[in-house]
Amino acid sequence: MLTKLLSRRDFGDLAGWDDGDHRPALAAFRRSAAQFLAGAVDTGSLGITADAFRPAALAAATAPDETARMFFQTHFVPALLSPEEPGRQGFLTGYYEPEVEARLVPDARFRFPLYRPPEDLVKVDDDTRPEGLDASFRFARRDAAGRLDEYPDRGQIEAGYLAGRGLEIAWLDSPVDAFFIHIQGSARLRLDDGRRLRVTYAAKTGHAFTAIGRLLVEEGELTLVEADMDGIRAWLAAHPTRLRGLLDRNRSFIFFREAAVEDETLGPVAAAKVPLTPMASIAVDRLLHTFGTPFFIDAPALTLAGAPFRRLMIAQDTGSAILGPARADIFVGSGEAAGREAGRVRHPGNFFLLLPTALADALDR
Repeated sequence: MLTKLLSRRDFGDLAGWDDGDHRPALAAFRRSAAQFLAGAVDTGSLGITADAFRPAALAAATAPDETARMFFQTHFVPALLSPEEPGRQGFLTGYYEPEVEARLVPDARFRFPLYRPPEDLVKVDDDTRPEGLDASFRFARRDAAGRLDEYPDRGQIEAGYLAGRGLEIAWLDSPVDAFFIHIQGSARLRLDDGRRLRVTYAAKTGHAFTAIGRLLVEEGELTLVEADMDGIRAWLAAHPTRLRGLLDRNRSFIFFREAAVEDETLGPVAAAKVPLTPMASIAVDRLLHTFGTPFFIDAPALTLAGAPFRRLMIAQDTGSAILGPARADIFVGSGEAAGREAGRVRHPGNFFLLLPTALADALDR
């Protein structure tokens, strides 16, 4: 599989590599290093074996920050990653960790809940998935007789399916904020006693994700340019009677768990079991890629932090809409400013995987 989508390159072929600041990526890679050394990383179907990262993971602990560029050049070889569709570039989007006001007890204003996983939600796999349940479902509902079937979707849950079970973590004052927290997969909640609580992804119903921005474009409500997060929020605010119907067309529904905000500079612990590093962590297709893999992404049409986007990133998360080899979601950071930046990222780019040197020979044959 390695030779099908990857073609070897030199670091000199990577525009912006020599001038880039690779220290954030080294810090992010160090967080993944412990997972590699513990044997806790699965190899993706692209064939970049987790065991091949062990030498780099061992060296990362003592590599000085100022030698970050040399660290990656010593332990990795770049390879251009081609999309499955020939002649196209990869594609980038952005995500962030919202920060919103919340209450632990509902009132007339704060009445839109975020939920813990319910007791009748169970994980399924190819061995346990019941006949008739789509192969994409990783969760199902177990009824009182022990039978498994499709879990109720967003519309059914919002109509009261989970009411009275005591599953609410906190309540928000906006169904739109709750919806976008589902999209982002985590949030920081500001409580009225001054405390802050983090919620992160725990499970989902299993239904396919549907992008409401795409629906609005397809139905002529917004242009493609207008369909960023600000544009979608503006449309929802202008059409309150149509809000619930549109949101429910994304049948996927997310459940959360509580976590502390231990480090203000880092994001939530994500799918790779490490906290996300702003502007150094990306979400990728977890079935294809191996978590902890470095990616150098060259997307000069995208400007973030005042410069064309040419950055080294580490694969540490995944997402329902992040599908395909040359597809990534940039973790921009936490809070409103990060949200504005993340919401406008929809750009093409070239993806270069940094392969452990032990795998480089596979590209030469």
